[in-house]
Amino acid sequence: MAFVSATGVEDSQTNIAKFWNPYRPGSVRAVRYLGRRTRHSRYAPRVSGVEASFPLGKRLIDVAVAGSALLFLSPMLVTVALAIKATSKGPVFFRQYRYGYRNRLFNIYKFRTMYTSLGDDSGVKQTVAGDARITAIGRLLRKTSLDEIPQLINVVKGEMSLVGPRPHVPGMLAADMLYEDLVPYYFQRHAVKPGITGLAQVKGCRGSTKEAGAAIERIDNDLEYIARQSIALDMSIMVRTVRSEFLTGSGN
Repeated sequence: MAFVSATGVEDSQTNIAKFWNPYRPGSVRAVRYLGRRTRHSRYAPRVSGVEASFPLGKRLIDVAVAGSALLFLSPMLVTVALAIKATSKGPVFFRQYRYGYRNRLFNIYKFRTMYTSLGDDSGVKQTVAGDARITAIGRLLRKTSLDEIPQLINVVKGEMSLVGPRPHVPGMLAADMLYEDLVPYYFQRHAVKPGITGLAQVKGCRGSTKEAGAAIERIDNDLEYIARQSIALDMSIMVRTVRSEFLTGSGN
């Protein structure tokens, strides 16, 4: 199945098959702890094949909150879309394949924040301070995390949750190597749906994964969330996210 990327070029799902073939959509293969080659997370052995103990309640909250937010924010979303179209050429939304529940791929939605000709559809090249690829309106959207709002559509569709591990691109690098090579238990984080926000993000584990220690800590926080997941924890993370991201503008 092909899709039109932010550059307007038709890309194929096979472009990322080298990272994804062992985890094709539709598979019910459990995500397992892979060993102790690099570092052992105290949560890794506890989350293999984990299913949420509150799937219906979590889903109802996801649909109710995401649907209400899309309706309430619709005037602002239209304004942002017009601003993007007026200030740079290209589509309003940026779409990209990400890992979802049990390693199935899905198209994530974001407001486009980069110039179309300079964008990185693979997502492997991370943004840096003063990145020339980012548009003027894109910098504002990233600073306020408003570029993430279209992911509410993914939540309504059931591809994401409001809270969970952030969805990564296949082939994501950490410390200049594949994330799954650096962290042997990496795929444990896909035992639940990915989220718009998560425990790692509210603990400050976000941004560059150039440093091995920070990259590993992010995965450990994801596994901690899976091991501790509850409605109360989700509510706490959402409140902390609204306070730190949208009220203080600490996004990047």
